[in-house]
Amino acid sequence: MLVKWIRCTVVDRRGFERGQRKWAGLPGEPGFRGQGGGWSRQRPGVAHIFAFWESRAFYDSFMARSHDRLAAAQSGTFKDAQVKLFEYRFDVKTGFEPRFTDADLIRVALCTVREERVEHFTLMQEKVWNPAMAGSPGMIRGMFAEAPGHEFLILSMWRSAAEHGKYRTERVERLALRAQTEADIAALSGDIVDLEPSWTV
Repeated sequence: MLVKWIRCTVVDRRGFERGQRKWAGLPGEPGFRGQGGGWSRQRPGVAHIFAFWESRAFYDSFMARSHDRLAAAQSGTFKDAQVKLFEYRFDVKTGFEPRFTDADLIRVALCTVREERVEHFTLMQEKVWNPAMAGSPGMIRGMFAEAPGHEFLILSMWRSAAEHGKYRTERVERLALRAQTEADIAALSGDIVDLEPSWTV
């Protein structure tokens, strides 16, 4: 499965949200699995969109045919768009599927990992972080994906901000020590996204 993450700064909120509804045409596209997104809790005006495709081939075909027509409605409503593509590697918890209707919040982390530590980082994700997140009340599902250049996307869907907050304060520092996260990661950025139900396709 291919994961596309788009992050942009919105300059015309009403125009952007109107344009966002045009993506409702996506389910007819071959290989399309789902799309959702919302607003950053930490950075005003920043929007995140997550789109899922069965494979790179289906995605490339869509980009060549229909993408520009659908995207035209949002032209001029945002700036500083950053787009990254990742290949799905494994679930966080079990049974990941690109559904957004039962979640209120997405936590997204982008990790650039030191080349010689990639294997260790991936193993710690499976052995330390995944069980901790899977055991957290309110964490619905998540996934771990990889991009060229030793970049990894960790995406988790949560039932509410309060439940995500409990996980963060109680666990993260202790887990990071156990997983030797600092030794693995060269750069880390992330965000917390309030899902916008009208953006779900």
